[in-house]
Amino acid sequence: MLLKEYRICMPLTVDEYKIGQLYMISKHSHEQSDRGEGVEVVQNEPFEDPHHGNGQFTEKRVYLNSKLPSWARAVVPKIFYVTEKAWNYYPYTITEYTCSFLPKFSIHIETKYEDNKGSNDSIFNSEAKGLEREVCFIDIACDEIPERYYKESEDPKHFKSEKTGRGQLREGWRDSHQPIMCSYKLVTVKFEVWGLQTRVEQFVHKVVRDILLIGHRQAFAWVDEWYDMTMDQVREFERATQEATNKKIGVFPPAISISSIALLPSSVRSAPSSAPSTPLSTDAPEFLSIPKDRPRKKSAPETLTLPDPEKKTTLNLPGVHSSEKPCRPKSE
Repeated sequence: MLLKEYRICMPLTVDEYKIGQLYMISKHSHEQSDRGEGVEVVQNEPFEDPHHGNGQFTEKRVYLNSKLPSWARAVVPKIFYVTEKAWNYYPYTITEYTCSFLPKFSIHIETKYEDNKGSNDSIFNSEAKGLEREVCFIDIACDEIPERYYKESEDPKHFKSEKTGRGQLREGWRDSHQPIMCSYKLVTVKFEVWGLQTRVEQFVHKVVRDILLIGHRQAFAWVDEWYDMTMDQVREFERATQEATNKKIGVFPPAISISSIALLPSSVRSAPSSAPSTPLSTDAPEFLSIPKDRPRKKSAPETLTLPDPEKKTTLNLPGVHSSEKPCRPKSE
């Protein structure tokens, strides 16, 4: 198990970023998706937790085989996805990643947002009590990103927001910029397979760091797109973008015909919402129907005539003689 705490500062307030993170996640997922690979949204609905209160639950499938390193592609099937489950109780969120192909692999992320420059050293004391962790600061303006992901329009050193006047962040901006907030992320990576554990866990943390850096840069670079949105508007944008993303990677909702049936008790309806749905129409599908003009086979008689049980019938079989009296064995 490898535990790290990431701290990513943003030239925003926590209240502002509540809209920005939803917009960024939806748009980023759509941009990174292509036919057969990307992020499929399985479920997105309100959720209430007795401790954290009202929130939003989402379940996604992340298809990313081509993005794996060569040594990982050698052991991972091409039809492969990671399940992401997230509980958003902003300004606190929980995200979990699992993979059915790799049951000993998991990523657990807890996030807290505060209006400061990453100076709270005890923010995860209750969650990671007694556990050693490395603290990693991520600078959205000055840290390098993989070249294939670089866009000048999304570079905080060059971007300046028209609506907020913020931007063109220079080295040391976190010490003086106002407003400023910080995303604190406690990331636990587990891959309990002897011989591969250290290598895989280190690789996953590198991927996580790159994703966090790219995502937060985009959230700020797109600020003029989402800054005036209300929560209802960003939820509608989220819904429409998720629908377009599912189509982009080749996921289409099934056509279902539902007849009138009684609902099953909750104890019986235990299948997950992501399970494929079964059509409930009583009509056979077209490819199973019998052609009406199919010629009738002649290998069997058109009708079958049975003997009348009230009439006596003599069966002349070899070695058998009919008689009015029952047969008895001959006496010697």
